[in-house]
Amino acid sequence: MNRILVIALLISSCAFSQKKITLQQAEQSFVKNNLQLIAQQYNISAADADIVQAKIWELPQASFEANVFSPENNTFFNLGPSKSLALQQLFLLGGKRKNEIEFARSNKELSQLQFNQLLFELKSQLRETFYSIYFDQRKLENLDGQLAFLTDLVKAYKVQTAKGNIALKDEVRLQTMVLALNNEKFQIRNAVFSQLQNLHTLTGISDDIIPEMSEDEVQILIKNQPLISLNELKKIALEHNADYLYGLKSIENSKSYYKWQKSLNIPDVTGGLQWNQNSGIFKNEINFTVAIPIPLWKQNQGNVQKAQILVEQSQKNTDYQKQELENKITAAYQNWQNNYTQYFGIELADLNNLNAVYKGMQNNFRKGNITLMDFTDFSNSYKETVLQIDEIKKQVVISAEQLNQLIQTPIFN
Repeated sequence: MNRILVIALLISSCAFSQKKITLQQAEQSFVKNNLQLIAQQYNISAADADIVQAKIWELPQASFEANVFSPENNTFFNLGPSKSLALQQLFLLGGKRKNEIEFARSNKELSQLQFNQLLFELKSQLRETFYSIYFDQRKLENLDGQLAFLTDLVKAYKVQTAKGNIALKDEVRLQTMVLALNNEKFQIRNAVFSQLQNLHTLTGISDDIIPEMSEDEVQILIKNQPLISLNELKKIALEHNADYLYGLKSIENSKSYYKWQKSLNIPDVTGGLQWNQNSGIFKNEINFTVAIPIPLWKQNQGNVQKAQILVEQSQKNTDYQKQELENKITAAYQNWQNNYTQYFGIELADLNNLNAVYKGMQNNFRKGNITLMDFTDFSNSYKETVLQIDEIKKQVVISAEQLNQLIQTPIFN
């Protein structure tokens, strides 16, 4: 028991050194410092570079021809009057360059959608973590209040037990309650530490921080309801969900890739100019050259077939994404609705009565008006109830955020 009390004191001392942070401050730090988000932005820059690369023409080729060795007089490098110079350029036909640029631009749009999806996912994760820590802190504060009262009682009982006025079993019963409360606090605090680690990673803040919200903000979050029906939520999600939009764009991307690969079957032309000093029909003649592959077969047919398969695959994947998204929205909506109904099924008067009765039980126990067994039984019930209420509040807010994350546009009033 002493070990748990020491841990509890250490936990309490840590709480005083923590800096309070609002959700808005946490989100600002997240956008500025989150390394995963910053790394994802490089994919967009890389896609821009691919567009630049797709626009670049092939370099022209220059060639020079002259004698290296003359077998007639056994001399080297007879540059003399017989030299030639040629300049050639490859010209892409069939819209290859245009199609490659379109494909590169499509890849950039996919990178942007990937970034948007990651942004929504991490931001939602940040909010869920923030809310979870806040409500778990509320649980800890409640447990601290109960522990403070019981700890004083244990001290008083020890004095009376030593004098022989109170049975040892009654002191042990109170010590057992303190032990149980400290153990409950220890487990919740461990969960908070784990969530705080996640919050530090998401925000990039190294200082000790703790979420802070006003009671008005909490009540607004709990009371919020979707502005539209479930079917309308699904329609809006199909317009805004970045993951689903990525699927739609991947179909266009596959079609762009197919178009590009198909154009690669069209032969290209290499054109150029050639100067001959003395080895042609005329002296110092200038000729033009044209070269084109003989299209005896489609040299890129395999890649074309592969690209066509990718188009069909993208379509099926997107159909699946739509089905999965709609099912997730239904489940998330029902989860939120269940939590919302459960919380607002509790009468406010009942909560006030519960707190009032608990205070009355404390006072009456001090005065000796009720037995130790009655007090401990009620205290255990009170502890479980208040912890459950804070847990229900947390689940209402988190389930609403999970629904928000799927829709990815404001839906709550």
